[in-house]
Amino acid sequence: MNQTPARTPVFPSRLPQVGTTIFSVMSALASEHGAVNLGQGFPDFDCDPRLIEHVTAAMRAGHNQYPPMPGVPALRQAVARKIEALYGRRYDADAEITVTAGATQALLTAVLCCVHPGDEVIVLEPCYDSYAPGIELSGGRVVRVPLVPGSFRPDFARIAAAITPRTRALMLNSPHNPTATVWTQAEMQALEALLAPTEIVLISDEVYEHMVFDGQPHVSACSLPGLAARAFVISSFGKTFHVTGWKVGTVAAPAPLMAEFRKVHQFNVFTVNTPMQHGLARYLADPEPYRSLPAFYQRKRDLFREGLGRTRLLALHTQGSYFQCVDYRAVSALGEADFCRWLTREAGVAAIPLSAFYDGGFEQGIVRLCFAKKDETLLQALERLARI
Repeated sequence: MNQTPARTPVFPSRLPQVGTTIFSVMSALASEHGAVNLGQGFPDFDCDPRLIEHVTAAMRAGHNQYPPMPGVPALRQAVARKIEALYGRRYDADAEITVTAGATQALLTAVLCCVHPGDEVIVLEPCYDSYAPGIELSGGRVVRVPLVPGSFRPDFARIAAAITPRTRALMLNSPHNPTATVWTQAEMQALEALLAPTEIVLISDEVYEHMVFDGQPHVSACSLPGLAARAFVISSFGKTFHVTGWKVGTVAAPAPLMAEFRKVHQFNVFTVNTPMQHGLARYLADPEPYRSLPAFYQRKRDLFREGLGRTRLLALHTQGSYFQCVDYRAVSALGEADFCRWLTREAGVAAIPLSAFYDGGFEQGIVRLCFAKKDETLLQALERLARI
């Protein structure tokens, strides 16, 4: 008896342009060549042992079943207190704070809850690689507005020109990945004025909020009333407390926005790891770990930049985040992706091309390095970079 071979169904891809990312490619290449991986943005050092102890205690206390859908109340209350202390905005912990499975889930959920097919969403390039796919999954159209090349400051004339009656949202990231710029108070006020007469929702990615340098403040969207009233403000415990693998983040938003956010949240993840939420709630009782973070990373930034001064790479200004962009045009005429491959193979240091953060690529002779590493890791990388 002849049997018809089993056949896997074929269907149109929801993300036909998405393949293996440059981040995965460079990490695999770094592993293959034994390179120091300064490409992917995560620490290679441990978190505070006290945080581990708090999570362990929560597990032993029996906090191992589903928590409430929006998150453990104690954690939401701690987050609300933290935001008010830092930025002067009071959020209702019950109706306006939600705990998420990391910032990426928060970003996608914010887009899915408000963007309908045909709506337009403005993104400022270069931008984090999850923004555009989330918009496309919602049926929205990505409208790309470049930051000013070189300075990577916002061009408000171009942003204003991109706004149409179909604009549903604008995605903001400060401190910025990948360029390490930080929006000023004046720039945030200009955005507030620009959006004031519109119904545009602001999705504010602030995962590097505690990594700002040289005494400058982080100007959160929630610190300006006109922005807070229309914003999903997204943060990340993974970035702040060196536990990126835990995938726990938060969203703060006015109650009407949060009600829509939770409609999607309850069906794409429902809720988030219970013992870690309890552990984080206890850990937040002491503000010192996040208040000391700017000095912690500024020291690493300064160590790294000092070492780069002994190389042929030109370090761009780093105002925030844990990334350092460098201009390599004194070293090579290769394109950015090819230079990163060459750097990994020949110098033993992995980086990420800035062009990967633009649609279709935009070559400027700049690559991104991550300094969220042990000092010995940074010094090893600098020793190798000094040889090129």
